[in-house]
Amino acid sequence: MTITRDTLVKLLSNLGSKKEVEQYLKQYCSADTQRFALIKVGGSALDEALDTVGSSIAFLQQVGLTPIVVHGAAAHVDRALAESGIATPRLDEIRCVSPEAFEVVRRVLQRENLALVDALAANGCDARPIVGEVFEVEPIDVGRYGLRGRVSAVDDTSIMAAVRAGKLPVVTCLGATRGGQLLSISSDEAASALAQRFQPHKIIFLTSTGGLMDEEQRVISAINLTEDYERLMAQPWVSGGMRRKLAHIHQLLSRLPHATVSISAPDKLARELFTHRGAGTLVSRGERVETFDRFEDIEREKLQNLVESCFGRRLTPGYFEKKRCHRVYVTEDYRATAILTSEAGLVYLDKFAVTRKAQGEGLGGSVWDRMRRDNPKVFWRSQTVNPVNGWYFQQADGSYRTPKWTVFWYGMEGFEEIERCVRTALEMPASLKDHGVDGD
Repeated sequence: MTITRDTLVKLLSNLGSKKEVEQYLKQYCSADTQRFALIKVGGSALDEALDTVGSSIAFLQQVGLTPIVVHGAAAHVDRALAESGIATPRLDEIRCVSPEAFEVVRRVLQRENLALVDALAANGCDARPIVGEVFEVEPIDVGRYGLRGRVSAVDDTSIMAAVRAGKLPVVTCLGATRGGQLLSISSDEAASALAQRFQPHKIIFLTSTGGLMDEEQRVISAINLTEDYERLMAQPWVSGGMRRKLAHIHQLLSRLPHATVSISAPDKLARELFTHRGAGTLVSRGERVETFDRFEDIEREKLQNLVESCFGRRLTPGYFEKKRCHRVYVTEDYRATAILTSEAGLVYLDKFAVTRKAQGEGLGGSVWDRMRRDNPKVFWRSQTVNPVNGWYFQQADGSYRTPKWTVFWYGMEGFEEIERCVRTALEMPASLKDHGVDGD
């Protein structure tokens, strides 16, 4: 079944605005077929949500997007080994695989590969199983780790043959030495090797958790590695698993600077791919977020061009002279900014502007997180018809709506403080000429 573009936009507009959907669809469809995305399906996702994995990935093929899929099967392997009474100790976090254990691993990986292909077929997706013929591997250390290998080369012949035939390639994490010996490899390493070979625009990790979690076990919406990596790795609440995942993604994106990584639950994949709000964790190499306490220290022309290009309107004359600057956050290439001013003794978000490309890289979320960490109380307004308000509602502690404006805030305490925010926001003059739906 093929879904027309108009039908697709209507379907996905239930998740986000039509403008968002059109933007991402255009971006993805402009990519080479095999460079749209690499999807790595975690063993837990296969174990807990196979049917949902199948329907989510099948949907992408139905709309003309053909990802390359690679999967693990750790949960299935663990159970099969336990049932067989075979011990597989770990050294340096690597599973040791004896010849006896390898037969179980091989059998399980082949079985789960076919199970995923069947799940895709049940959802109208023509997929091709690919087992053992993609990765050339070398033994890590037979004496210590047994039949475990590391990838030394990628042979894309079978993958490209599947793509040319209109079939979705489903690759499992087995490799062969030059002598033909099959070895087990890490699914993360398999995904990294494929990513470096095909240079996809998007790398997607489907997991049962649906993203990387913060201190309060909430999904982190965006991570800008340039800005956030060292800070996150230093946090005591970052678990060993999350620490390894972050280090793996950091290493991967250092080699693929133009790619992004999305970590999502299978049932949230469409929202993660086609809306600004997303539904998982978007990780990008990103860029540094710089802060300024005075407008005089900023490259004003660049900042003004950024704001005006995002809103499609010009700032009112004398904007920088009239406003009382509290702090400005701007990415080093001037692609995202948050301009904070002082109003009625409180911090006001006067402008939040992010270019379309930067939205797809999660830079807006990075700027917002930095702003929020530094400023415990902020209020702002947006025209009530602004399509970005859905995202603002997620970020705010409260809101007040009029026919023209919606006022948002976070961190405010008590009725009097909130009333002052609302009154101040509603009384402020416009700072964009001929402003329309984007508000100011």
